[in-house]
Amino acid sequence: MKMSMNHRPIMYGLAMSLTLGLPGCEEINLALPTESEAAAHYANSSDLTVRVNGNVVELAVQQPIQQVRRGGSLWAKVGPYIYLFSDQTEALLREYPGVSGVRVITHTHDDTEVARAFLHRDSLNELTWRRARNIAGKARMEGTRRPVLLEDLVQWGQDHTEFDYNKEFVR
Repeated sequence: MKMSMNHRPIMYGLAMSLTLGLPGCEEINLALPTESEAAAHYANSSDLTVRVNGNVVELAVQQPIQQVRRGGSLWAKVGPYIYLFSDQTEALLREYPGVSGVRVITHTHDDTEVARAFLHRDSLNELTWRRARNIAGKARMEGTRRPVLLEDLVQWGQDHTEFDYNKEFVR
């Protein structure tokens, strides 16, 4: 007994799959900046160097040891967040979709690491970016006079990044 198989339903199913599936196959732009393009975003900051490490942009920021000693663990912790939660970082992530995140590492003049924080690309949305910039802006403008603003920034940073502090500076 020979069975006849109708291929029409299979062909129809394949055609529908391709028709429905192709619009979802858009080309994804995973552009990465060169080091000079990434550094251009932070051109107003003379105390840092920028490098692209794979798909991560890393900022190395020199933090004066006197500042850390005078400000204690609060000033040691806040360093990376001042740079992460900025217009520059948001623009960098928006312009280069291939960047998975930005890492800021603060260090003393002798290259002793003070703190580091990594902000993943998807950690913040439009509303939380606005809040992050607001918190960081207040801390930059009034943090010396109102340390509670620095504490707010540190708390925000710890809630939204992967971070680590050198135990020599943070107890």
